[in-house]
Amino acid sequence: MTVSDIGGAGQTLEPERVDAFVRSVLGADDYAGRSVCVLIPDATRSCPLPLLLDAVHGALAGRVARLTVLVALGTHAGLSEADLAALVGAAPGGIADRYPGMAVRNHEWWDPTQLTTVGRLSADTVERLSGGRLRAGVDVTLNRAAVEHDTLLVVGPVFPHEVVGFSGGNKYLFPGIAGPEVIDLSHWLGALIGSAEIIGTRGSTPVRAVIDAAAALVPARRRALCVVVASGSDALHSVAYGGTEEAWAAAAEVAAEAHVRYLSAPVQRVLSVVSTRYDELWTAAKGMYKVEPVVADGGEVVLYAPHVRTVSHTHDADIRAVGYHCREYFTAQWDRFRDHPWGVLAHSTHLRGAGSYDPVRGERCRITVTLATGIDEATTRSLGLDYRDPAGIDPAAGSADPDTMVVPDAGEILYRLR
Repeated sequence: MTVSDIGGAGQTLEPERVDAFVRSVLGADDYAGRSVCVLIPDATRSCPLPLLLDAVHGALAGRVARLTVLVALGTHAGLSEADLAALVGAAPGGIADRYPGMAVRNHEWWDPTQLTTVGRLSADTVERLSGGRLRAGVDVTLNRAAVEHDTLLVVGPVFPHEVVGFSGGNKYLFPGIAGPEVIDLSHWLGALIGSAEIIGTRGSTPVRAVIDAAAALVPARRRALCVVVASGSDALHSVAYGGTEEAWAAAAEVAAEAHVRYLSAPVQRVLSVVSTRYDELWTAAKGMYKVEPVVADGGEVVLYAPHVRTVSHTHDADIRAVGYHCREYFTAQWDRFRDHPWGVLAHSTHLRGAGSYDPVRGERCRITVTLATGIDEATTRSLGLDYRDPAGIDPAAGSADPDTMVVPDAGEILYRLR
């Protein structure tokens, strides 16, 4: 379908204009009498969700037969009732008051009874879409809500992303409301390509192609409100509405301008002051992903996050079992690691970065990754990472070091070399 959009990378949209635009495009589309499931991000993304959901609710409530909001957690931890309310701008226990007739709930990926299978991607299909990197078939499972509603409406931001190139669009289905099999396969494919290679890549990457193929098996009609957010704020650069592929593509072009910073030369060290949006290493690792491309060979990334005290709320045991290693560490010993969750292996390689491995010389990584977090030294080193006491780090002083680039509120803005 034709995309409707407003704004651009150099603009900041007034909330009133955003509200009017959303109400207008939803009002002009065919929603009357439909059942609609709205897919939204959790709190790990900058996004003015209350503004957007107020407009969506205003345009659809009373007009549609059913309106459900599903938080596209992927495999992130579920939100409490109080956190769900806060996410959508409601008072504790007040979701029904602010949004009458609209249910808000988690994607309960941990509960198999909440999932359903809509088809299968064959090994031949995955091999073709992945450019020959991966040959493995996968059942396409996702939240039952996707087949219990006739329309899916994605509402969320587009940012550079380490697995797929740019987030958003059909990624809110896979991995957003997916079962573990599709999540593992898509993330491992991203790892085989390499985070620094795929992050911020425009257009349809191999991972995006697999995700879009999985989404095509979902019977529901798919629409998207894709926004580009001024990182760390509630301000919007742009809003695009249309089909999930088309609206995403329009937003990704804006995000490529708004969320990528270019350097003329590599830096020896990056001090990533990790955003408090991330309360576990699983998500705080974005402070590494977004800066790896500009770090010189032999350089260092320091993740400064005293508030992060947990490796992962949901994958802690699996990560501790494998540690953090470069991709070749796993691929060269695949018989040893193939039965571990592939999504965990992908996360491991993304945080550790590029490197090499052979049985004689062992593992050699391109850069050093150092945690200055609330995770203790023994745990940090047992995971294969370097450690610094966060109490001994002054980000302001780091700015005075010519060999150090300090990145505030790290995790959403991508840094690349020209």
